Amino acid sequence: MIEEWRARAPALAAACAEAWSLRLGEAYEHGHASLTLRAELPDGTPVVLKVGFPHAEAERESDALLHYGGRGAVRLLAHDPERNALLLERCEPGTSLWEVEDDEEAMSIAASVLRRLWSLPPAPDHSFRVLADEADAWLGQLRADWDVLGRPFERALVDAAVAAVRELAPSQPRLVLCHQDFQGSNVLRAEREPWLAIDPKPTVGEPAFDVASLLRDRRWDVRAPVIRRRLDLLAGELELDRERLRGWGIVHALYWGVDGGKVEEDMLECARILLTA
Repeated sequence: MIEEWRARAPALAAACAEAWSLRLGEAYEHGHASLTLRAELPDGTPVVLKVGFPHAEAERESDALLHYGGRGAVRLLAHDPERNALLLERCEPGTSLWEVEDDEEAMSIAASVLRRLWSLPPAPDHSFRVLADEADAWLGQLRADWDVLGRPFERALVDAAVAAVRELAPSQPRLVLCHQDFQGSNVLRAEREPWLAIDPKPTVGEPAFDVASLLRDRRWDVRAPVIRRRLDLLAGELELDRERLRGWGIVHALYWGVDGGKVEEDMLECARILLTA
């Protein structure tokens, strides 16, 4: 299905360009489930056109960006639901947080952006996915995948995820609109604000959950001392309970790292580190 969509994506982008009077430029390199292009408005303002493959995790991206209203995230300029296309503010120079070599500095920058994203609570009648419900479904899927894959890793990790959800989901102290994929490649250097987030996969849950991806950021070089230091630093900077960060970190790493057809070993290793961090 996604291959079919990829074949159609350039035509969808061309249709959006005509509808919004855009001058299209080069595509950005990465984007497994989207075609993202540099573009310009008729007055020369640089923007980004993103045409996405329809999938559940990103189905409310436009609503999340409207909620953030430019506070810590790129602004949504227009939305075409039929083509699943977004017209976005462009970040300039647009280099990612991964370019900041010092890990403590990068975590401090990330914390400042998260505080901006969390500054406005979701409306009482919001229609976003809710973490408490999602986490229960994740556990069912995790256990099913673990069996299908032949129980490829220790039961202790599954048990830790189950225990974390049972303890944390009913006792969330404060609810925000979580980005849920908040890691260095989704935080870009910009001009309107020093750094802006892109590509939210919105879920309403507690702030400690939204730090999960950040704990295992730059997975190619994650070691136990790095994760422990991040737990300490982020808990302090964001005034969050370290144990809640650790528990949600285990849950998120396992859910995103285990699929019916694959296991991502680096994600499992992050979960193992968090188990005793």
